[in-house]
Amino acid sequence: MTIQEINKAYNRIIGSLDEKELKNAFDFLQSLIAGIREYSFQDRLNELQDTYKYMLRYRIEGAKDPMQDQIYNNLIASSYEFADIVKHKALSVDSPLSYYSRRRMMQKELTNYDQLHKVLRNASLVKIEPPTGTITEQQQIESATILLFNKIWTSNPLNKEEIASIRNLLNDQELPFIIGSQIVSALMLGLQAAFDKEKLLLLFDAANLQEDEIRYRALIGILLTLYTYRKRTALYPQIADRLAALSEGFPNFTKAIRTITLRFILARETEKITRKLQDEIIPEMIKLGPKISQKINLKDINPELLGNEMNPEWQNMLSNSSLGKKMEEFSELQQEGADVMHSTFVHLKHFPFFRELGNWFMPFTTEHSAFGSQLSKNQTEKDMLDSMTLAAFMCNSDKYSLYFSMMQLPDQARQMMMGQFGSQASEMIQQTKEELISKRGKLEIISGQYIQDLYRFFKLYPGHLDFDDIFTSALDFHNLPILQPYVSDEESLTTIAEYYLRKNYFLDALTIYNRLSDANQESDILFQKIGYCKQMNGDIQGALEAYLHADLINPDSKWVIRRIAGCYRTLKQPEEALKYYHRYEAFNPDDLSIQICIGHCHLELKNYNEALKYYFKVDYLDNKSTKAWRPIAWCSFLTGKYDQARNYYKKIMDNQPNTQDFLNAGHTEWALQNIKGALAFYKKAVEKESGDFLKFQEQFNQDIPDLLVAGIEEAEVPLMMDQLRYSLSDIF
Repeated sequence: MTIQEINKAYNRIIGSLDEKELKNAFDFLQSLIAGIREYSFQDRLNELQDTYKYMLRYRIEGAKDPMQDQIYNNLIASSYEFADIVKHKALSVDSPLSYYSRRRMMQKELTNYDQLHKVLRNASLVKIEPPTGTITEQQQIESATILLFNKIWTSNPLNKEEIASIRNLLNDQELPFIIGSQIVSALMLGLQAAFDKEKLLLLFDAANLQEDEIRYRALIGILLTLYTYRKRTALYPQIADRLAALSEGFPNFTKAIRTITLRFILARETEKITRKLQDEIIPEMIKLGPKISQKINLKDINPELLGNEMNPEWQNMLSNSSLGKKMEEFSELQQEGADVMHSTFVHLKHFPFFRELGNWFMPFTTEHSAFGSQLSKNQTEKDMLDSMTLAAFMCNSDKYSLYFSMMQLPDQARQMMMGQFGSQASEMIQQTKEELISKRGKLEIISGQYIQDLYRFFKLYPGHLDFDDIFTSALDFHNLPILQPYVSDEESLTTIAEYYLRKNYFLDALTIYNRLSDANQESDILFQKIGYCKQMNGDIQGALEAYLHADLINPDSKWVIRRIAGCYRTLKQPEEALKYYHRYEAFNPDDLSIQICIGHCHLELKNYNEALKYYFKVDYLDNKSTKAWRPIAWCSFLTGKYDQARNYYKKIMDNQPNTQDFLNAGHTEWALQNIKGALAFYKKAVEKESGDFLKFQEQFNQDIPDLLVAGIEEAEVPLMMDQLRYSLSDIF
């Protein structure tokens, strides 16, 4: 079997197990075993099948086994594990993926975890400067750390001795925190490649450590694993028990999950903001785009309808709340950190340092041997770089990129940069250091930086296509059944939903708002947001129902009233829309946009004279605006006021006319028996469509009933069209 066929077969097995279709899963396993000719697995498969058949037989016979659910879950879990074994065996020899190629390499490595632990411990304790030309203590630590990372990443499954050794490494407080951080990252990455319950339990161990960098990374790894294997992890009661225990010992556990969730939502914005920055950096690109005025098609006049603006009352509420301040803080981090730095450093990952996979997760240290002594010659330079790399808005891999980039600059260029600091540089640097160091232990900063590091790896690592990009998934941790006991409180759900809403992820926000509405049917704001999310996703009928519910609770919300009216118009119910536009009019009688909308409703109801009253009111009160001209002209034509229509079309002709304007002006001239004038306008309409006569004719044919009402004989219509064709033949 090819690698593609093996993966396809494995995915079918996992899909069947996810749906608890064990018979299908066993059949697919049988085919995979036969395909790779590994018949040594047959006995294990037969054992699983026999166990399942016995369980089914007892069930059919009506025997009630109190352990049946546990046996069933254990069977499914064992089937998952067996499928993994078969897959890894099939891919272990030939797969070119990084995981398997590195796995093959590490199988030849005889150094065990205890030996690596001894090397790391001895190297970290020895502070003697080695003679020139020998391996330094730092290099020993780095080499051992790389080896440790790769062993943990590719080891699957871990045996008891390995588990104990890794746990000892994590608990050794004499080791630098970088070691623990790399262990956690290796566990996380290994779990993304292949499930191993023991690796996940080790992450729980790490999440209980005192070092913030380690435990926050561990918590992120736990959440990612629970998300990736959401069906599978539910089969292990031990995982749920460990999660419950962690929730009691982890400071502000609910807040931590909430914060990490928000940071992953923020990561979705990276590419969007990168594009925005590029547009700002290169403004000439913006100038290339012509400013095209929005054209109004008079056969479908909808200048307002629903609109996209949020309820300003929400904005005020958010701005005055702690959530609003947090949103502002996150926005600042976004603008100054994650996305800006991504765009800056996206092309600065070519340094040899980044060829080693584990270095993408390495906490930043100025002591790394890759720097040598090149940056220690000038203390001012070193202080400046230290302060920059302590910055919360830069992730670790970007800090390494910054240093490596600085190392490539000529000495003179670096000195010129230093000169920009002035006489107060030292004081400013020290102050910045103290400020940033004080923030280092904060969850928001550490988790944010680590998630940015993950983003860089999955997007920029040269072999990133070998890995399933976690950032293509929703990562909606709050929707995982196993996590809901910890993030189902109103504050958490509301916070996450508001963030989704602000970032325009309306379906995600709607899912949460619907959950909140199950327990709260009396919040008009909540149903406003449900309606808004449904509206923005194109579910106008659903939006209308939510807005109507909100209106029942609070009939004084102008924003809701206007939304209801817009929904009815969109649903082609202008009569119902009118009721709500008039309600809004009572609050804001001078709102000209509402007057326009009322006019449009009357137009759609063919109450043309009534529509004209409102259009004229707008034109009179805002004589500098042109937005009422088109509907006045058209309604004038429909009511037989052809001279009036002509006057308004003359005004329109001096104000960037579109195809529809030329077409309607032609109708008006024809109704006034000005055949030549009508032909001239029709000709301009075709020219406006770049000579596409068929497109013009399609629009023209829609208006034939109105032309007949205006007194145009039906027999004259084809003659006019042929005359137009002849006049156009000289041009096109």
